Amino acid sequence: MLMPAMNATAVSVALPSISLDLQFSGNSLAWVITAYLATYGAFLLLGGGFGDLFGRRRLFLLGISCFAVASIGCGLATSLGALLAGRLLQGLGAAIVVAVVLSQIMILFNNSPQRGRALGVYFLVGAGGGAIGLFLGGFLTTVLGWEGVFFANVPIGVVAYVTGIALLPPDVQETRHGRIDIAGALAVSSSLIVALYAILDASRAGWISGQTLGLLVAAGLLVTLFARIEARASAPLMPMQLFKIRNFSIVVIAAALLAAALLACSFISALYLQIVLGSSPYEVGLALLPTNLTMAAMSLLILPSLVVRFGSRLPLLTGMVLVTLGLALLGRARIGGTVIVDVLPGMLLVGIGAGMANPPIYTTAFRDVPPSSFGAASGILNTACVMGAALGLSVVASIAAIRTNTLLVAGATPTSALHGGYRAGFYVSAGFTILASLMSGMLLHDRKQL
Repeated sequence: MLMPAMNATAVSVALPSISLDLQFSGNSLAWVITAYLATYGAFLLLGGGFGDLFGRRRLFLLGISCFAVASIGCGLATSLGALLAGRLLQGLGAAIVVAVVLSQIMILFNNSPQRGRALGVYFLVGAGGGAIGLFLGGFLTTVLGWEGVFFANVPIGVVAYVTGIALLPPDVQETRHGRIDIAGALAVSSSLIVALYAILDASRAGWISGQTLGLLVAAGLLVTLFARIEARASAPLMPMQLFKIRNFSIVVIAAALLAAALLACSFISALYLQIVLGSSPYEVGLALLPTNLTMAAMSLLILPSLVVRFGSRLPLLTGMVLVTLGLALLGRARIGGTVIVDVLPGMLLVGIGAGMANPPIYTTAFRDVPPSSFGAASGILNTACVMGAALGLSVVASIAAIRTNTLLVAGATPTSALHGGYRAGFYVSAGFTILASLMSGMLLHDRKQL
């Protein structure tokens, strides 16, 4: 779990260096993130099903191998096409690992105290991995170049593979029945990729151009096709009856919007710090670190007592509001600003707010879902977060690029134009959390439990 957790933040820190070295434009740079998320989100739903059919240990080792090999390819890339191919393969490996590892924990630790401790470690690695990725990403990019961020995954992958072979019990040889919903997976992944391309290229082609509108319509038709496939499939990737549960549907949308805001914040912040303020990659990692640390501290140490006293709904709403305020503060950052004055206050608010909002999102999502559907509900929620993050980042990157180009045409300097684009990106991200707050306010049956 450490590899995909670190990867998400470490690559964000390395983005400005990748841009300078490989001469990527702003939208092409966004593809470094969204290409990974596209295959990650598309195959996250399939990963659990493949594990059930072909063996979780076998799939775990395959996913680790895929991620490590793809990381080597990314580190050796000298062109946009090569890097994006590696990122697509990384997303596939991460989806397999993440989908299988949680079910492995549930099987290996079958008494409550052991399982509770194991899940605690699981969530701690997920939260702490992001913080480690920021620090390690900045250090490796400064010392070894951006390639080091990808090569760092390889020794972790080797250790995980070797210990997995030595310690994980063999898959039980049993007759496995069931079918994998390949048609549904192709429909949902195609719709995501088409929508991402339409949004990211809108700054060049125009938002109301025939290309952009045509691609968005095509993406919508693919989503409709996916819904029809799922309604008729004997083993659907996304059981549609779960969306009849009001709280579940609301939380899925709110979670996707929050994920979009947080990823866009990380993406824009890294570019602002390095390109506008002139920070080194190591300084960028340190500047972004407080967000992850406060997020982990809030969710693990403080939030449980708040939920016991106030229930889940109030902390969730409060967290969304704090994230919105943090993003608005970041949007006011100056060209000649400093990290302490212009970045740190907003980052702390974003971290505190996200730490308050994320755990209640997950507990509220499962509150009215029958236990027999927990696996499907988990897959839907995780996939919604990944796809929401990918689409949200695409929207923010495209709007930031349009604003930058507009300012350049008006005669602004390149630094001033980029700064204006980044400010627009922060404000659009705040718009996502405002919508998430409105959705969260519609939740029903608030109970004082986490």
